[in-house]
Amino acid sequence: MEQITSHDGTIISYKRSGSGPPLILVHGTTASHKRWESITPRFEPYFTIIAMDRRGRGESGDGPEYNLLREAEDIAALAEALEEPAAVFGHSYGGLCSLEAALLTDKISKLIIYEAPLPTDEPLYPPGVPERMQEAIELGELETALEIMIREVVNMPDEEFEMYRQLPMWKERVKIAPTIPREMEIELSYTFDRQRLSGLTIPVLLLAGGDSPPFFQKTTGMLHDVLPNSRIVSMPGQQHIAMDTNPDLFVKEVLNFLEMHQADEPAID
Repeated sequence: MEQITSHDGTIISYKRSGSGPPLILVHGTTASHKRWESITPRFEPYFTIIAMDRRGRGESGDGPEYNLLREAEDIAALAEALEEPAAVFGHSYGGLCSLEAALLTDKISKLIIYEAPLPTDEPLYPPGVPERMQEAIELGELETALEIMIREVVNMPDEEFEMYRQLPMWKERVKIAPTIPREMEIELSYTFDRQRLSGLTIPVLLLAGGDSPPFFQKTTGMLHDVLPNSRIVSMPGQQHIAMDTNPDLFVKEVLNFLEMHQADEPAID
């Protein structure tokens, strides 16, 4: 693992592989750079993959106080440490961090966001979910807390959830479960500033699962409405983890965007 120092002095670790233009992979909640291990070989012939551990996870450090800006600064610092501008892929909460990072630096050339959680006029979670998760964490029942999030927040179907639990990354996700509440807090308090986001003119691909819950469909649409150079690609039959459930389709859509999309090409619906 290689390391850079972020704006606040926190050490951020990342794994580099492949060759070609840089592509930074930013994982979501309860994950680390390891969540990409099954998919990176498909990208390595075309890109230099920079798979980071977000702060508080894997081999990265953490700061005394948590907020979204620190996460965005981590990604921006990593992009600025590379020799050329990078494309950034952010999954779920990592997509929100990546969106904010793209507003901090001109070293991010293209952005892919896969179902970032944004506050809407509807509740993000069923009543009592954050409290039940925190109680489980305090009791040391980390797997219970993780299952509550995946089943009741992400709304992952039973069949997909059972497959998800069998992935090698599951045990590490359980260990990282105590970081969930701080991200849920940010999701609830995040300000969706349309004017600020409308100034982000780099090409943006908004990936969405065709069968994802209406909440993710809505937040994807919100971003598309405000980002001036964005496009939505819906992956039929998929939900929140197409990289695991249909890696062929996922890789195809990402490569299509990164290799073919031009900055002066008009955005499409």
